[in-house]
Amino acid sequence: MVKKTFTFDEATEGQLRLAAKRTAKSQSYVVREAIRDYAATLGKLSERERLRMLDAFDRLSAQVPYRSRKEVDAEIRSIRAARRTGGRRHPVE
Repeated sequence: MVKKTFTFDEATEGQLRLAAKRTAKSQSYVVREAIRDYAATLGKLSERERLRMLDAFDRLSAQVPYRSRKEVDAEIRSIRAARRTGGRRHPVE
């Protein structure tokens, strides 16, 4: 192990002492576990963020108009045909 020196504010130091006492573990152990737990959550959404994003997805997906596959395929064919003919026939004003 590598020895490090940290500076904590008084409230954090009090929480560290209390956590060590409650778990009957050393303060070093509590700090190591806290860092492992924190590192495991990096890059992951919190439950609050996850629910917010799911809500946004639900609202936006409800706004997507439903069209049959046949209608979508027809629109794609139309767009591709227009592209093959060179686009606009008249300049845009």
